[in-house]
Amino acid sequence: LIGDREAPKFHIIRLLATPSRELLKPVGRDLVARGRLSDEDDIFFLTLPEARRAAGGEDLRELVAARRATYDRERARRRIPRLLLSDGTDAEAALVSVGEGLRGSPASPGVISGSARVIRSPAGARLEPGEILVAPSTDPGWTPLFLTAGALVMEMGGMMSHGAVVAREYGIPAVVGVAGATDQITTGQRVTVDGSAGTVVLEVGPKEEAQPDLAPATKGASPQPEPRANLADG
Repeated sequence: LIGDREAPKFHIIRLLATPSRELLKPVGRDLVARGRLSDEDDIFFLTLPEARRAAGGEDLRELVAARRATYDRERARRRIPRLLLSDGTDAEAALVSVGEGLRGSPASPGVISGSARVIRSPAGARLEPGEILVAPSTDPGWTPLFLTAGALVMEMGGMMSHGAVVAREYGIPAVVGVAGATDQITTGQRVTVDGSAGTVVLEVGPKEEAQPDLAPATKGASPQPEPRANLADG
Protein backbone atom coordinates (compact mmCIF):
# COMPACT_ATOMS: atom_id res chain seq x y z
CA LEU A 1 0.00 0.00 0.00
CA ILE A 2 2.99 2.32 0.35
CA GLY A 3 2.99 2.84 -3.40
CA ASP A 4 -0.49 4.33 -3.18
CA ARG A 5 1.04 7.43 -1.60
CA GLU A 6 1.97 8.56 -5.10
CA ALA A 7 -1.54 8.02 -6.52
CA PRO A 8 -2.99 11.45 -5.60
CA LYS A 9 -0.06 13.27 -7.18
CA PHE A 10 -0.33 11.11 -10.29
CA HIS A 11 -4.01 11.86 -10.76
CA ILE A 12 -3.56 15.59 -10.13
CA ILE A 13 -0.89 15.72 -12.82
CA ARG A 14 -2.98 13.63 -15.20
CA LEU A 15 -6.14 15.70 -14.71
CA LEU A 16 -4.62 19.17 -14.57
CA ALA A 17 -1.20 19.24 -16.19
CA THR A 18 -2.02 17.33 -19.38
CA PRO A 19 -5.01 19.50 -20.41
CA SER A 20 -2.98 22.61 -19.57
CA ARG A 21 -0.23 21.52 -21.94
CA GLU A 22 -2.75 20.99 -24.72
CA LEU A 23 -4.13 24.49 -24.14
CA LEU A 24 -0.68 26.07 -24.30
CA LYS A 25 0.60 24.29 -27.42
CA PRO A 26 -1.38 26.53 -29.84
CA VAL A 27 0.08 29.55 -28.04
CA GLY A 28 3.55 28.12 -28.60
CA ARG A 29 2.86 27.57 -32.30
CA ASP A 30 1.65 31.15 -32.65
CA LEU A 31 4.78 32.52 -30.96
CA VAL A 32 6.96 30.42 -33.27
CA ALA A 33 5.13 31.83 -36.30
CA ARG A 34 5.75 35.34 -34.98
CA GLY A 35 9.46 34.71 -34.39
CA ARG A 36 9.28 34.95 -30.60
CA LEU A 37 10.15 31.30 -29.91
CA SER A 38 12.10 28.64 -31.81
CA ASP A 39 9.86 25.66 -31.04
CA GLU A 40 6.27 25.33 -29.88
CA ASP A 41 7.40 23.34 -26.84
CA ASP A 42 9.49 26.33 -25.74
CA ILE A 43 6.32 27.72 -24.19
CA PHE A 44 6.78 25.21 -21.35
CA PHE A 45 10.07 26.85 -20.40
CA LEU A 46 8.35 30.15 -19.65
CA THR A 47 6.29 31.34 -16.73
CA LEU A 48 2.83 32.70 -17.50
CA PRO A 49 3.98 36.34 -17.10
CA GLU A 50 6.86 35.63 -19.48
CA ALA A 51 4.48 34.01 -21.98
CA ARG A 52 2.38 37.18 -21.87
CA ARG A 53 5.51 39.24 -22.56
CA ALA A 54 6.30 37.03 -25.55
CA ALA A 55 2.73 37.45 -26.79
CA GLY A 56 3.26 41.20 -26.46
CA GLY A 57 6.21 41.07 -28.84
CA GLU A 58 9.26 40.33 -26.66
CA ASP A 59 11.80 37.87 -28.11
CA LEU A 60 12.53 35.27 -25.41
CA ARG A 61 14.47 32.75 -27.47
CA GLU A 62 17.75 33.35 -25.62
CA LEU A 63 16.04 32.91 -22.26
CA VAL A 64 14.49 29.63 -23.39
CA ALA A 65 17.82 28.39 -24.81
CA ALA A 66 19.50 28.97 -21.44
CA ARG A 67 16.74 27.13 -19.60
CA ARG A 68 16.83 24.24 -22.07
CA ALA A 69 20.57 23.92 -21.47
CA THR A 70 19.95 23.72 -17.73
CA TYR A 71 17.16 21.21 -18.31
CA ASP A 72 19.39 18.98 -20.45
CA ARG A 73 22.18 19.16 -17.88
CA GLU A 74 19.87 18.12 -15.07
CA ARG A 75 18.41 15.26 -17.10
CA ALA A 76 21.93 13.93 -17.64
CA ARG A 77 22.46 13.49 -13.90
CA ARG A 78 22.84 9.84 -12.92
CA ARG A 79 22.05 10.44 -9.30
CA ILE A 80 19.83 12.83 -7.37
CA PRO A 81 22.03 15.24 -5.41
CA ARG A 82 21.34 15.32 -1.69
CA LEU A 83 22.98 18.73 -1.35
CA LEU A 84 23.25 21.45 -3.99
CA LEU A 85 25.32 24.61 -3.68
CA SER A 86 23.83 27.97 -4.64
CA ASP A 87 25.32 27.70 -8.16
CA GLY A 88 23.81 24.25 -8.73
CA THR A 89 27.00 22.29 -8.02
CA ASP A 90 26.52 18.84 -6.53
CA ALA A 91 28.40 19.18 -3.24
CA GLU A 92 29.01 15.43 -2.93
CA ALA A 93 30.39 15.21 -6.48
CA ALA A 94 32.76 18.09 -5.75
CA LEU A 95 34.14 16.21 -2.75
CA VAL A 96 33.96 12.72 -4.24
CA SER A 97 37.72 12.11 -4.41
CA VAL A 98 39.39 10.64 -1.36
CA GLY A 99 43.11 10.11 -1.88
CA GLU A 100 43.29 7.94 -4.98
CA GLY A 101 39.72 6.80 -4.72
CA LEU A 102 36.07 7.78 -4.53
CA ARG A 103 33.71 8.39 -1.65
CA GLY A 104 30.07 7.43 -1.28
CA SER A 105 27.67 6.22 1.39
CA PRO A 106 28.44 2.97 3.24
CA ALA A 107 25.64 0.52 2.48
CA SER A 108 26.89 -2.98 3.34
CA PRO A 109 29.93 -3.69 5.55
CA GLY A 110 33.10 -5.44 4.51
CA VAL A 111 36.29 -4.82 2.56
CA ILE A 112 37.22 -6.56 -0.66
CA SER A 113 39.63 -6.00 -3.54
CA GLY A 114 38.96 -7.24 -7.02
CA SER A 115 38.57 -6.51 -10.69
CA ALA A 116 35.82 -4.03 -11.57
CA ARG A 117 33.20 -4.54 -14.23
CA VAL A 118 31.22 -1.48 -15.31
CA ILE A 119 27.69 -2.45 -16.35
CA ARG A 120 25.10 0.13 -17.37
CA SER A 121 22.29 -2.28 -18.23
CA PRO A 122 21.56 -5.78 -16.94
CA ALA A 123 20.38 -6.97 -20.36
CA GLY A 124 22.80 -9.67 -21.48
CA ALA A 125 25.35 -8.66 -18.84
CA ARG A 126 27.78 -11.19 -17.37
CA LEU A 127 29.79 -10.95 -14.18
CA GLU A 128 32.62 -13.31 -13.33
CA PRO A 129 32.74 -14.63 -9.75
CA GLY A 130 34.31 -12.10 -7.42
CA GLU A 131 34.19 -9.16 -9.81
CA ILE A 132 33.15 -5.78 -8.44
CA LEU A 133 29.84 -4.67 -9.94
CA VAL A 134 29.91 -0.96 -10.85
CA ALA A 135 26.52 0.35 -11.96
CA PRO A 136 24.49 3.57 -12.18
CA SER A 137 21.68 2.01 -10.13
CA THR A 138 19.95 -1.35 -9.75
CA ASP A 139 16.45 -2.77 -9.59
CA PRO A 140 15.10 -6.35 -9.35
CA GLY A 141 16.29 -7.03 -12.91
CA TRP A 142 19.88 -6.80 -11.68
CA THR A 143 19.49 -9.34 -8.86
CA PRO A 144 21.01 -12.36 -10.71
CA LEU A 145 24.30 -10.45 -11.01
CA PHE A 146 24.55 -10.26 -7.22
CA LEU A 147 24.99 -14.04 -7.11
CA THR A 148 28.57 -13.73 -8.39
CA ALA A 149 29.45 -10.13 -7.46
CA GLY A 150 32.24 -9.64 -4.96
CA ALA A 151 31.01 -6.14 -4.07
CA LEU A 152 28.80 -3.34 -5.36
CA VAL A 153 29.64 0.25 -6.29
CA MET A 154 26.60 2.28 -7.31
CA GLU A 155 26.19 5.90 -8.43
CA MET A 156 22.70 6.37 -7.03
CA GLY A 157 20.79 5.29 -3.96
CA GLY A 158 21.08 5.21 -0.20
CA MET A 159 20.92 2.70 2.64
CA MET A 160 17.42 1.54 1.68
CA SER A 161 17.87 1.48 -2.10
CA HIS A 162 17.51 -1.81 -3.96
CA GLY A 163 21.22 -2.39 -4.46
CA ALA A 164 22.08 -1.67 -0.83
CA VAL A 165 19.38 -3.99 0.53
CA VAL A 166 20.29 -6.88 -1.79
CA ALA A 167 24.01 -6.43 -1.08
CA ARG A 168 23.33 -6.84 2.64
CA GLU A 169 21.16 -9.88 1.96
CA TYR A 170 23.99 -11.50 -0.01
CA GLY A 171 26.65 -10.36 2.46
CA ILE A 172 28.79 -8.42 -0.01
CA PRO A 173 30.34 -4.98 0.63
CA ALA A 174 28.57 -2.06 -1.01
CA VAL A 175 29.16 1.65 -1.43
CA VAL A 176 26.34 3.68 -2.98
CA GLY A 177 25.90 7.30 -4.00
CA VAL A 178 29.34 7.36 -5.65
CA ALA A 179 29.08 10.22 -8.15
CA GLY A 180 30.58 9.43 -11.56
CA ALA A 181 31.61 5.88 -10.63
CA THR A 182 30.87 4.41 -14.07
CA ASP A 183 32.99 7.11 -15.71
CA GLN A 184 35.93 7.08 -13.30
CA ILE A 185 36.22 3.31 -12.95
CA THR A 186 37.08 1.16 -15.96
CA THR A 187 36.30 -2.50 -16.54
CA GLY A 188 39.28 -4.61 -15.50
CA GLN A 189 40.65 -2.00 -13.11
CA ARG A 190 41.44 -3.30 -9.63
CA VAL A 191 39.55 -1.53 -6.87
CA THR A 192 39.20 -1.93 -3.12
CA VAL A 193 35.67 -1.45 -1.81
CA ASP A 194 35.23 -0.60 1.87
CA GLY A 195 31.54 -0.92 2.58
CA SER A 196 31.98 0.25 6.17
CA ALA A 197 33.88 3.47 5.42
CA GLY A 198 32.07 4.21 2.16
CA THR A 199 35.25 4.43 0.08
CA VAL A 200 36.42 2.93 -3.20
CA VAL A 201 40.19 2.95 -3.71
CA LEU A 202 41.31 2.79 -7.34
CA GLU A 203 44.44 0.92 -8.31
CA VAL A 204 46.27 1.18 -11.62
CA GLY A 205 43.81 0.59 -14.45
CA PRO A 206 44.42 -1.53 -17.54
CA LYS A 207 45.23 1.52 -19.67
CA GLU A 208 47.62 2.90 -17.07
CA GLU A 209 49.64 -0.24 -16.38
CA ALA A 210 53.27 -0.15 -17.35
CA GLN A 211 54.06 -2.03 -20.53
CA PRO A 212 55.79 -5.38 -19.86
CA ASP A 213 59.53 -5.50 -20.30
CA LEU A 214 60.13 -7.50 -23.45
CA ALA A 215 63.88 -7.78 -22.87
CA PRO A 216 63.72 -11.23 -21.16
CA ALA A 217 62.13 -12.67 -24.29
CA THR A 218 65.38 -12.08 -26.18
CA LYS A 219 67.41 -14.12 -23.72
CA GLY A 220 68.77 -17.31 -25.22
CA ALA A 221 68.57 -15.98 -28.76
CA SER A 222 71.65 -16.25 -30.91
CA PRO A 223 73.87 -13.22 -30.40
CA GLN A 224 74.14 -10.91 -33.37
CA PRO A 225 77.60 -10.85 -34.89
CA GLU A 226 79.73 -7.78 -34.32
CA PRO A 227 79.94 -5.58 -37.39
CA ARG A 228 83.14 -6.35 -39.28
CA ALA A 229 85.40 -3.62 -40.46
CA ASN A 230 85.64 -3.13 -44.18
CA LEU A 231 89.31 -3.68 -45.05
CA ALA A 232 88.89 -1.64 -48.15
CA ASP A 233 88.35 1.36 -45.94
CA GLY A 234 91.75 0.94 -44.34
